[in-house]
Amino acid sequence: MKNETGEEMTSLRPFFLCALGVFFGSVLDATVKAIAADTPVLTLTAWRFLFGAVIVLSIYLARGGGMPTAAAIRFHTMRGAVYSITVLSFFSALAILPLAMATVIGFTAALMVAPVARLILKERMNRTAVLAALIGFAGVALTATGFGGTEIEPQARWLGVVFALVAAVTYAMTLVLIRLRAQTEDSVTIVMFSNVVAAVFTWIVLIGAALVMRDGPPVWPGAAGLPALGLLAVIGVSVWLLMTFAYSSAEAGRLAPFEYTALVWSALFGAFFFGEVPGLRLYAGAAIIIGACLLVAFETHFTARREARLPASDILE
Repeated sequence: MKNETGEEMTSLRPFFLCALGVFFGSVLDATVKAIAADTPVLTLTAWRFLFGAVIVLSIYLARGGGMPTAAAIRFHTMRGAVYSITVLSFFSALAILPLAMATVIGFTAALMVAPVARLILKERMNRTAVLAALIGFAGVALTATGFGGTEIEPQARWLGVVFALVAAVTYAMTLVLIRLRAQTEDSVTIVMFSNVVAAVFTWIVLIGAALVMRDGPPVWPGAAGLPALGLLAVIGVSVWLLMTFAYSSAEAGRLAPFEYTALVWSALFGAFFFGEVPGLRLYAGAAIIIGACLLVAFETHFTARREARLPASDILE
């Protein structure tokens, strides 16, 4: 009996880790939105990655991680630069859009994987992927009008939508690139490179912007803001580790539905902390996007998630 109970708990562990990762990812999004009210997104992102790099590099070295090869450094430098754009774009979307809206549009990353894989890996793109992408973008258009009572100006709203779509496309690029090395490198190595390279990239941009622009973003967020940014890094690294461990321990097809519970958390956090109440059009748009994502997932047998060992719809930051 004890063995059966232990085996049952072990089999459920990936689902618990995935659900926990989605929850903390939504907590991260809400925290970013709150901090972005007083701190420029570029400053926020650079400090999040600096703290994150320190944390995950310590874990990597404690596990006996050695000096990576030159080929690995070149590859992850390219991937890290793309990932930096993902997070900068999604944080910008969170600063502008209601939480639930940014989350739902972020789901379209799963629809971008096939076109990106076509461009990068020359993979064949079938009609189902094309149809799902078109259906998904119809859902985005509906979602973008799903907060009729919001005080966001129309131009700002569509700018936020563009930021969210850029994040979705570049996250899809990250997934496709990770697939090239996910079978040869463990989760901690991938997370380490993601944070260290992104930290270098965002700090170069931040310092350059502060020096060149007259009203550029401040490099120093203030002593009072550092604890919140440190917490942001802890949550971000935790989400990465939870998700990578979950997707390396269970079938991607069984975990994929958990990604979409992010909509529930983002709607709850948005309503409770920011007074955001989604309209029916947002939920209708979300249903269309999620349906299109699952259509692609089942058609491709969850290849993107299985090979990258990461969620395809829930953008990791």
